[in-house]
Amino acid sequence: MREAEVKRFQKTILDWHKKYGRHSLPWRKTYDPYKILVSELMLQQTQVLRVIPKYKSFLRKFPTARALAKASVLSILKEWQGLGYNRRALFLKRTADAVVKKYKGVFPKNVSELESLPGIGVYTARAISVFAWNKPEVFIETNIRRIFIHFFFSNVRKKISDSDIMPYVEASLLKKNPRLWYSALMDYGSEALKHIKNPNKKSRHHMKQSKFEGSSRYARSKLLQYLLYKERATFNDIKNFFSDEKKLEAYHSKEAIQKLLDEMAEEGFLYCRDGKWMVSPL
Repeated sequence: MREAEVKRFQKTILDWHKKYGRHSLPWRKTYDPYKILVSELMLQQTQVLRVIPKYKSFLRKFPTARALAKASVLSILKEWQGLGYNRRALFLKRTADAVVKKYKGVFPKNVSELESLPGIGVYTARAISVFAWNKPEVFIETNIRRIFIHFFFSNVRKKISDSDIMPYVEASLLKKNPRLWYSALMDYGSEALKHIKNPNKKSRHHMKQSKFEGSSRYARSKLLQYLLYKERATFNDIKNFFSDEKKLEAYHSKEAIQKLLDEMAEEGFLYCRDGKWMVSPL
């Protein structure tokens, strides 16, 4: 990108953001890496309007990494209900445990150390670095991908990979204030482009979301909700519960239910004691 092109692009995004940006989002008002991590995990595949009230209530109950590390999986999952993708809650718990044990409750500022924490990948580590410490990291997420394909690859017929986009992201980075720049990019990609055909369909990384109802994820979610409400249940209780769920026909057999229970126990969601299944208290 030529310098003049970079400046025009930056001006377009920043001018729009100044006027229409989502400046009141609660995670935009903090530099706390823990709170930013909470927002990043909650926002994965979940709409902003659903996240806002859960983000606020979650932080009221677990205001710090230390508070979350001390909390039980049961209490965390109860607070997480309504967001879906419950693995994110477990990752958050394990990250808090690691930060407390390894770093005495203080998040490391080194990106590679952040990436070593449970559930934190390339994108999340760099997002924390940008939004907590205003460091000029280079990363791509779905809204950023949408913008760059729209502005710079609209006439390209082949599928676009992130490696094609990354040089543009790096060249246009507002290094004096990356926190502002990425906030503006995410808002523009989410809001300004929402009424046009999704540019991300041209991306090699675009995946159509599979049907939720009747899926393994649906079964796991229903089982977790059931056990959070009932607190403990025998295998037969669970089998009867699944039998009453028409959308869970794939889980009407004893073998399918046992496999699901074993998987969720191995992942740390559930455990069985004295023939009763319950959500992990740890």
